[in-house]
Amino acid sequence: MKCPFCQHEDTQVLDTRVSEEADAIRRRRKCGKCDKRFTTYERIELSMPIIVKKNGSRTEFSSAKLRGSLMLALRKRPVSAEAIDTAVATIEEKLLTSGRREVDTVYVGELVMQELKRLDKIAYIRFASVYKNFEDLAEFQEAIAEVGHERKPRK
Repeated sequence: MKCPFCQHEDTQVLDTRVSEEADAIRRRRKCGKCDKRFTTYERIELSMPIIVKKNGSRTEFSSAKLRGSLMLALRKRPVSAEAIDTAVATIEEKLLTSGRREVDTVYVGELVMQELKRLDKIAYIRFASVYKNFEDLAEFQEAIAEVGHERKPRK
């Protein structure tokens, strides 16, 4: 590790501790040349996969876009902000744990539809109608029938 003061490459680790949040390792270091001390942190670096659009272009994953899509489908529906946060976190976790460096929008869309189906059936139909580009009423009826079969009986 280079000294931030004199750029000397020989530094000595004096102390190593886990951070209070247990998400990083804190190291106190001393430069072998100028004797100044400094602290470094070692953290896990997780990167979201690149999103490959239908036209072949690539873009960085955007949590804000994901949340916006969910919010649009859930507009005026009785779903809490906490449930939406959980859905976003679930989708992001699935993307991270997929181990893929690139994912296509179809995969992301399927993840969104899974979460919407769990959260709110109406929002699922709204999203699916745009995502699957429904052409006629029959496609709507098929989607509604699919969701209707999963419905829990009322007591």
